[in-house]
Amino acid sequence: MTLVRVEGVSRQYPGIHGGAPTQALSPVDLTIAENDFITLLGPSGCGKSTLLRIVAGLDRPSTGRVLVGGRPVTEPGPDRGVVFQAYTLFPWLSVAQNIAFGLREKGVPQRQQAEIVAEYVAKVGLRGFENHYPKMLSGGMQQRTAIARALANDPKILLLDEPFGALDTQTRALMQELLLSIWEAERKTVLFVTHDIDEAVFLANRVIVMSARPGRIIEDRPIALPHPRHYTVKTTPEFQEHRAALTEAVRQQAMIAAGMAG
Repeated sequence: MTLVRVEGVSRQYPGIHGGAPTQALSPVDLTIAENDFITLLGPSGCGKSTLLRIVAGLDRPSTGRVLVGGRPVTEPGPDRGVVFQAYTLFPWLSVAQNIAFGLREKGVPQRQQAEIVAEYVAKVGLRGFENHYPKMLSGGMQQRTAIARALANDPKILLLDEPFGALDTQTRALMQELLLSIWEAERKTVLFVTHDIDEAVFLANRVIVMSARPGRIIEDRPIALPHPRHYTVKTTPEFQEHRAALTEAVRQQAMIAAGMAG
């Protein structure tokens, strides 16, 4: 069943000081089914984050529209949980208070808040850190808190914009496994922006490749690797085949973006 429809969405930004406008995104059409885990892949500046922000309601399309659950997106809403690369926790709130923030805003009773917070603290492996403040946490722990906060609101879709980009290699790999295990358990619909090809293949059941700016979709690649998906799947011939094909596709677009294609 289709959850998200992106219909002819483009984005043009006005020029600076009267200069020529920038076309960040060509008209894009995309359907996202319930329970899909889609990764958006492409060279820098190709419009991946722009598209995600439009789905989130944080930016407006120049043309076209986005529908979530059949309703047009005009602003942010609780049906869409968003996690960015930059740590966006409230520094004056504890881990538990950050996770409960959206629940408080919705007027969820305190007892129910506590139950939901405890559930997601356990799911992201933060038991014992409920009363810690963000400055006391590592980057990985802050992102676990941000993911728990997004999931605690029970959104229809989780939107993640390079959430692990600032983490070291080992922490990033562990966070990928954590997110995938949560998705396998809960089957939330996920749209995930990344520059990392291995990350895109490991997490997704569909990888969407975008062209050099102005971004358009040039490939929609199904990833039929089995679940539960263990990290050792990265050593399999099937994984390497996906990786090689996507590396070539992204490399070609990066060369076009750099003016090196000939």
